Amino acid sequence: MKAWVLHGIDDLKFEEVNSPAIGDNEVLLSVKAAGICGSDVPRVFYTGTYSYPLIPGHEFAGEVAAIGEGVDAKWQGKRVGVFPLIPCYDCLPCKKGQYEMCRKYSYLGSRRNGGFAEYVAVPEKNLIALPENAGFEEAAMLEPMAVSVHAMRKTAPSPEECIVICGLGTIGLFLLMFLLEAGHKNIFVIGNKEFQRRMSVKLGLPETSFCDSRVQDVEKWLLERTDGKGADVFFECVGKNETVIQAVGMTTPGGRIMLVGNPASDMTLTKPVYWKILRNQLTVFGTWNSSFTHSPEDDWHYVLDRLADGRITPAQMITHRIPLEELDRGLAVMRDKKEEYGKVMALV
Repeated sequence: MKAWVLHGIDDLKFEEVNSPAIGDNEVLLSVKAAGICGSDVPRVFYTGTYSYPLIPGHEFAGEVAAIGEGVDAKWQGKRVGVFPLIPCYDCLPCKKGQYEMCRKYSYLGSRRNGGFAEYVAVPEKNLIALPENAGFEEAAMLEPMAVSVHAMRKTAPSPEECIVICGLGTIGLFLLMFLLEAGHKNIFVIGNKEFQRRMSVKLGLPETSFCDSRVQDVEKWLLERTDGKGADVFFECVGKNETVIQAVGMTTPGGRIMLVGNPASDMTLTKPVYWKILRNQLTVFGTWNSSFTHSPEDDWHYVLDRLADGRITPAQMITHRIPLEELDRGLAVMRDKKEEYGKVMALV
């Protein structure tokens, strides 16, 4: 098969490799669509991964081409999405069904071969069947959508609360999409790109609720629109020290801060910022990944239910559709930031 193989930092090659052998309780998935995650860019170009050679890609969907020993025959030929985290099922979080916090997990696309290929081996337990009206492109975005839902559900904002989203990459925009779908009206967002403004409005946010951090004083802008109160719930989706400090400064006493963005550097809190957390009795959450338990109550089923009945339309986030063999071009678009992009999707 053809696959993008990472041999080292900034050494990604499209080449012929053996199709994966599937073990017991695994399926061979024919990949149909694979999204490029923002985390794939540093993994490929700057920081590398856990071992080489490795096929990256953890946001993908496809069709089951073959099943291994012990796999339910119902999966043969099924159209599926894939939860990329492979739990150990033995550690304390796993025993509680909190697989996203597994202490000894593996991961498709970073710790074992992933979806930037024609085929990938996937454990049966990581599959989720797709409804008829869900396409492969939408299914390849199940993972980032579930991550945003996980952050939203952890904070559980009430309808009357003021919500702020800082950072409108893929996760931030999906978070906005799900908050709006849930009926929240009192939302303000902070972005720094024209595409983010247009997409926010397209999703249903009033244009006056978008703050462009390039040209506006963010804290002043928000306090003016909330009568000096600030946010009840602040989603930090950037992962930079300055935006975490902004979150502390712009969250109302007794409010909640959800840290979502992967850290771009070390995080440090000055004494005044730390005091503000204490004196305002702020609740600070951390979130990572999403819940996938095969229960109708998990984050993935929450997303799939809304996808099935048309309550969300994630395909509007896709700005680039490229064939698998040109995936390097998509990675370069995201790395160089010389053109607008939302979700970059490779089609197989």
